[in-house]
Amino acid sequence: MSQLNGSASRYSVAAGLLAGLICAAATPALAQVSPPNFSDINVGWVAVGTDWRPKPGSPPLITQDPAHKYVPNNTGGQPTFRIANIDNPNLTQFAKDSLKKTNEAVLAGKPMWSPSARCRATGPAFLLTPAQPLFFLQTAKEVIMLHQHDNDARHIYLNVPHSANPKPSWYGESVGRYEGDTLVIDTIGFNDKTFVDNFRTPHSEKLHMVERIHLVEDGKFLEADVTIEDPAVFIKPLQVTKRSRRVEASIIEWRCAAGEMGNPFADASDPIPVAAKAEF
Repeated sequence: MSQLNGSASRYSVAAGLLAGLICAAATPALAQVSPPNFSDINVGWVAVGTDWRPKPGSPPLITQDPAHKYVPNNTGGQPTFRIANIDNPNLTQFAKDSLKKTNEAVLAGKPMWSPSARCRATGPAFLLTPAQPLFFLQTAKEVIMLHQHDNDARHIYLNVPHSANPKPSWYGESVGRYEGDTLVIDTIGFNDKTFVDNFRTPHSEKLHMVERIHLVEDGKFLEADVTIEDPAVFIKPLQVTKRSRRVEASIIEWRCAAGEMGNPFADASDPIPVAAKAEF
């Protein structure tokens, strides 16, 4: 290379570096945002309420039948069980038939508890579990969401695709990624043994959920914006949100089902699922 060409090359490199520095200084908005930290030491998250809340533009959510008043716990009245309004225009006939069967069981006097109250796996209603805190364990390869309630656990595997044919399971197959300050979780592969909400709205193995989880109000609350899609149940996908409040807590062992097996208020119509054989 001649001296002239070498000098020109050096000037080109210097000019390129200078231009890059100018562009970097002019666009601070492009700075990397650290992933959100949901897992500070001794920090848990307790659900605010036990229902999904609709986002603007969402089809109507399942609500209480207006002919039957719902009385939750700790409100001064005799608590009642939920009875779904099956006139909801966003429900398929399959969903209406399933909810009608549940409603009839409640009206016949059967204690149709919420899934978490009966120590059942909550599936897509995982974030609706009340009272007990939810904890996060975040690593470079996965996020583990661990409910103190019966030590339910979800594994979210980061920056990997879904399996070609995931085997249906209680919590499905969740893959995730960080988008700035938000954890995005995409879940498929649910079995059909759980419910979408505490009205016992059913779902099929076609259920697809996308959760966008982030911190709000200076980290006082954890907020999840969720899309729930299942053509077997909903005519249009639901767009919902759920908040959990920050609490100072350390996880403890909680053997829910061990006590529920002998619950005198339980009913044979709603047994706790028991594995026929060990899965490990």
